[in-house]
Amino acid sequence: MTSIYDQHLEQHTTNHVPLSPLGFIERTASVYPHRPAMIHGSQHFTWQQTYQRCRRLASALQGRGIGKGDTVAVMLPNIPAMLEVHFGVPMVGAVLNTLNIRLDAESLAFMLEHGEAKVLIVDREFTPVIAQALAMLDQPPLVIDVNDPELGSAEAISPLDYEAFLAEGDPEFVWRLPDNEWDAISLNYTSGTTGNPKGVVYHHRGAYLNALGNTTVWSMGQHPVYLWTLPMFHCNGWCYPWTVTACAGTHVFLRKVDPQRILTLIREQQVTHMCGAPIVLNALINMPESAKAAIDHPVQAMTAGAAPPAKVIGSIEEMGIHVTHVYGLTEVYGPVTVCAWHGEWDELPLEQRARIKSRQGVRYLTLDGLRVANPATLQDVPRDGETLGEIFMRGNTIMKGYLKNPAATAEAFAGGWFHTGDLAVWHADGYVEIKDRLKDIIISGGENISTIELEDTLYKHPAVLEAAVVARPDEKWGETPCAFITLKADHQEVSEKDIIAFCREHLAHFKVPRSVVFVPLPKTSTGKIQKYVLRDWAKDPSQIRVDELS
Repeated sequence: MTSIYDQHLEQHTTNHVPLSPLGFIERTASVYPHRPAMIHGSQHFTWQQTYQRCRRLASALQGRGIGKGDTVAVMLPNIPAMLEVHFGVPMVGAVLNTLNIRLDAESLAFMLEHGEAKVLIVDREFTPVIAQALAMLDQPPLVIDVNDPELGSAEAISPLDYEAFLAEGDPEFVWRLPDNEWDAISLNYTSGTTGNPKGVVYHHRGAYLNALGNTTVWSMGQHPVYLWTLPMFHCNGWCYPWTVTACAGTHVFLRKVDPQRILTLIREQQVTHMCGAPIVLNALINMPESAKAAIDHPVQAMTAGAAPPAKVIGSIEEMGIHVTHVYGLTEVYGPVTVCAWHGEWDELPLEQRARIKSRQGVRYLTLDGLRVANPATLQDVPRDGETLGEIFMRGNTIMKGYLKNPAATAEAFAGGWFHTGDLAVWHADGYVEIKDRLKDIIISGGENISTIELEDTLYKHPAVLEAAVVARPDEKWGETPCAFITLKADHQEVSEKDIIAFCREHLAHFKVPRSVVFVPLPKTSTGKIQKYVLRDWAKDPSQIRVDELS
């Protein structure tokens, strides 16, 4: 039956516009044209100038034939150009692919080829590794060189300079919102738990909603001063390039995480918000007391990954930094759950506060569904804080899917929910707490490390008979890889140093094991390695009982 509300009340351009974060910068530039938008060393840009630079970039890209559905890859640290590509690239309907600046040439070459990048914008710091990656491609993209004055002298990767490229564009370029908010806005590659990494595709609607979700869970208000300690390549900086812009805030850039520089910028720029892995917080609390005293105003810090220990949380709070713990994945635009805080918890002892704050929490307002359920049946587990289940999500801030990988997409979305692969318990108050990871991913300094990739590398060593990798708790990094190895009988002279050196030759350095233990591996009766035993050994080597293995 037709409702009276369906008669003569139609959707058209007057009352329906596709949701896209691109509209944020137009509004902010028109309302606050002279407010500071970007600060990077001696470089300062207003919102009017930033908007014009983004439009120049879009215009120049269009002038080079880049349009809807074309991939523009970038290899950039946290510098102004990285914010500009988040607007300029999608303004012409192109898709932004932010590359992990820590990856090796082979991984980068795969991503450039798989994503069919037409343009690659590169900071000079990464000239060597990008040159290697480009040499592996049959059809390399157009390469644009970024010469950041904060870097100093370095070799150019291309004769086409970024600033010269912007000069090709029109600062008054007329762009338009996507015809469909489901259109792709960005491409982010996972770390690759098995085989090659998967390309996660974001859409404009999800980026818009998660950007606004960030403002609500953090109560950011207008004009925050945001320090870029979080890598902007990671899940598009958790959508904060769009979030801070929507709030008419100020982006303060930082090429490298340097605790002294962070404290200096917090004081000089009166930074109000920053994000990052617990390792960033840990670095700050280990600074001299005189340096820490530089914080003379409240600062909000959002962290994800392995939850900070009580000692870190207590020390950070003493510095005047309030910690908010969130959780998310590449497939869901970054953080989508938050340990939403209750005022009465402030009265609890530090250890209890830290225990609560370690929970991954409840869903963002912009996430439709969050549950902990049996991975096989999708039946919810009891909210008893003890029964393990997998975290499932659904809503508008779930990815479109995996690029060119329908099988993996179907598997991730089976049963009408996104399968996170993370094991957790559900507390009586509805708060989720992760206990383990189905695929044994190690989160080190906020970066995902595949144990399978590491094990494959170890097996290439001529001395290795058997190998298994698990996470070892680490005060600085949250977790680091710990490799357990059984050596071949005729290679008993191989040392921990030898194994680590071998891994450094074949892997990005952040993936290399920090510790190696030579021991017969514990197995089930069917020959499967018992990783739960190895995890216990990694936490406490005194538990290793070789004589019990048979």
